[in-house]
Amino acid sequence: MHPLVRWFHQLGSPPYFDRFAARWSPVAYILAVLVMAYGLWAALFNVPADYQQGDSFRILYIHVPAAWMSLFVFGLMAFYAAIAQIWRIKLCEILAMACAPSGAAFTVITLATGSIWGKPMWGTWWDWDPRLTSELVLLFLYLGVMGLYHAIDDRRQAARAAGLLAIVGVALLPVIRYSVYWWNSLHQGQTISLLGGSKMDSSMLPPLFAMIIATKFWFVGSLLARARADNLRRESGKDWVVRMASGEERAR
Repeated sequence: MHPLVRWFHQLGSPPYFDRFAARWSPVAYILAVLVMAYGLWAALFNVPADYQQGDSFRILYIHVPAAWMSLFVFGLMAFYAAIAQIWRIKLCEILAMACAPSGAAFTVITLATGSIWGKPMWGTWWDWDPRLTSELVLLFLYLGVMGLYHAIDDRRQAARAAGLLAIVGVALLPVIRYSVYWWNSLHQGQTISLLGGSKMDSSMLPPLFAMIIATKFWFVGSLLARARADNLRRESGKDWVVRMASGEERAR
C-alpha cells in the first residue's frame, strides 16, 4: 500500500486522529497568529490610503478574507458531508460538523465588517442588496446545520441529516459569488484576483494575501480542535480514551 494511502486509512482511526489533531492544531493556531500579526501591521502602517476611500478601505483586509472563508468553509463542509453520505466515513461526519461553527463565525465577521464599510460608502448600515442578502442566507444555513446536528441525539444520524442540508445549501455559493453580475447591486464587483488581474495597487496586495493565509491556518486549527473534541465525545468509554484520561490525571 502506498504510504499516503496508508496514512489516510490511519487518519480514520479515532486514536490516531486524536493524536494528529492534538499535535497540529496548536501549530496551526501559532502560524495563524504570526502571519495575521504581519498582515494587520502591514495593512495598518505599511499600505497607503486609497485615493477614493481613504483609510476606511483598510477594513477590506478583514472583510475580504472572512468573506472568502465563509464560502470556502461551507463548500468544504458539503464536500465532507457528501463523502460521509456515500461511504459512511465517521471522521468525515465529524469534520463536516466541525466546519459549521467556524464558517458561521466567518460569515458573521463578513456581515459585520461589510456593514461598517458600507456606512461611509453607501450611507447606510444595511441594504437588501443581492450580495448582502445571500450572505445573510448563508449564515442561516450555517445555523440550520448546527441546530439540526444538536437537535438529534444519535450523533451519526444527526450528522447525516445536517450534512444533507449542507449538500443542498451548497447551491447558494454560486449565487453569492455571481450576485453582483446577475443583478443590479450596490456591492462592488470583483477587484481582487489570486490569479492576476487585480484592480488594486500591487503594494496593497501582500497584506491581503497574508490575511488570507492566516485565516486558512486559523480555520485548520479550529477544525482540528473541534473535530478532536467531538471525536472524544463519541468515543467516550472506549479503552483508549480511558487510558488517555488516566495518563493525563497521573501527569497532573
